[in-house]
Amino acid sequence: MAALKTPLIAPSLLAADFSRAADEVAAVEQAGADWLHLDVMDGHFVPNLSMGPQLVQALRPKSKLAFDVHLMIAPVDPYIEAFAKAGANHIHLHVEAGPHTHRSLQHVRDHGVKPGIAICPATPPEAVGEVLDLVDMILVMTVNPGFGGQKFLTSQLDKIRTLRRMADATGRDIRIGVDGGITARTAPLAVAAGADVLVAGTSVYGQDDYGAAIRELRTGTSIPA
Repeated sequence: MAALKTPLIAPSLLAADFSRAADEVAAVEQAGADWLHLDVMDGHFVPNLSMGPQLVQALRPKSKLAFDVHLMIAPVDPYIEAFAKAGANHIHLHVEAGPHTHRSLQHVRDHGVKPGIAICPATPPEAVGEVLDLVDMILVMTVNPGFGGQKFLTSQLDKIRTLRRMADATGRDIRIGVDGGITARTAPLAVAAGADVLVAGTSVYGQDDYGAAIRELRTGTSIPA
């Protein structure tokens, strides 16, 4: 399936004011966000700590947005059920996080959640080739995972192009997401390469007007029909 003509915008809660988490979720929903991206980090797989299933569960009744949960943790299998029960609509796990990625993705779908595969900058696109029949989305890290506010790695554009071709060749409806350094300047580059989901942290939550920020990302990246 081809990329969406207009990309989905998924603000990352990691960049929000955690002391006002419920209000921050409501604010981006009202501002026109498509999904809410939740970055889960364990201080082991990536050098930072963030949130657990309790926060996802607490926020779930506060929003109708799809909760796009990105598990940057290893091992990942023991936590899939908890995040599924907490209210995740999508769960992305890293191809680098364990030896049995195929089984882990099956585990996600068994819990009624859409599975996604995430891939770090140093990992070649071919690493996800054997699980494309299981995923609904590929999340390309355009920074090294762990911290927000990093600069977009243009070296990942060729990877996005390759993964778009690989996804389209399956004939399945697979979204290509990008996560890291997405701004009004870099978003068009990612979309032109084949991305159709933009995870945006400080470029939404770091702005005074969330609605204007989301519109700028979306309208600046619209793909002609």
